[in-house]
Amino acid sequence: MATQTAITSFSSVILPYSAPIGIFDSGVGGLSVYLHLKQQLPNEHYLYYADTLNVPYGPRSSAEIKALTLIAVDWLVAAGCKLIVIACNSASAHALPHARQKHPHIPIVGLVPALKPAVLNSSSKNVAVLATKATLDGELLNTVISDYALPADVNVVKWFDPNLVPWVEAGMPLDSETPERLKCQLKSFAEQRVDHLVLGCTHYPFFREFVLAEVENENLGIKVVDSGAAIAARVKALLQQFQSLALNGSLSSELSNSESLSTELLSTKLINPGPLSTESLNARPTSIELIDTEFQIPSVSELYIGHTTQGTNDFSHVKNVKSKLSFFVSDPKADLAQVTRLVQRLIYRESA
Repeated sequence: MATQTAITSFSSVILPYSAPIGIFDSGVGGLSVYLHLKQQLPNEHYLYYADTLNVPYGPRSSAEIKALTLIAVDWLVAAGCKLIVIACNSASAHALPHARQKHPHIPIVGLVPALKPAVLNSSSKNVAVLATKATLDGELLNTVISDYALPADVNVVKWFDPNLVPWVEAGMPLDSETPERLKCQLKSFAEQRVDHLVLGCTHYPFFREFVLAEVENENLGIKVVDSGAAIAARVKALLQQFQSLALNGSLSSELSNSESLSTELLSTKLINPGPLSTESLNARPTSIELIDTEFQIPSVSELYIGHTTQGTNDFSHVKNVKSKLSFFVSDPKADLAQVTRLVQRLIYRESA
């Protein structure tokens, strides 16, 4: 896995240990990276920017992806993040150098599909990359192909389905045509003697179990690879380098010393669905209570859902939200109850 990380000019930078780690993706796919981060860095809290107004990024032009990515990164910087993960392969492929150039004082970690380990471990000399068109056409992936696959005489099969990201965003309904097309493509990979499949989009690990089940049922002999764990390890190493790891209990201490916050929902008058205990995160969500008044945010909260427009002019509220995961969507018309259910369901799928 090739992780692109800026480490050039941070020797004099102080990254506050209590500041959040920023995560950006075009939608909910970056939650697959968040789960790896949470596993390796359980004391941190995370601020997530989901560009749901413009998802998916795959069909967009390079210029569009660059512009949208910089908007998101600017937002996370203004919100006080100590490190930012661009948890979107398409955004990394087209905007990572520009984001680093604009914000040289903050480490920004980007993603590249985990092609290198697939190439090095392939016995059949045939590997496949399942990604968005923007990622498949991007310079980062094709540099890995030139540097590792071609010298090793490994054939790289590229394939994309523009419906995969929307399918995940919709909760992966099995009555869709998308999973059937995916099954057919897996059989096609096996016919081409592919022995490693790289999931090259952060949305895709959420249907990893679906792919593995099909591989086993059809005896396809394909190993599935993604980059989430390697990204989390790189983030941990950077925070250790800058002595900026969150202390054990630091978030709880901040919460207990802060006053309760109040806010109002920008569109549906639902705000935080309330504190989610460990037990509730490991159970399938049932319903979200809609509140038609201001909501007092609990002193300790696992999940906060809001709109990015809350930080358009004043980031004081965003900075004061101290949930373990604060998840903000860019679509001002988004139904936050639906967003909450989807986020919980995806976290549940990976935690089960």
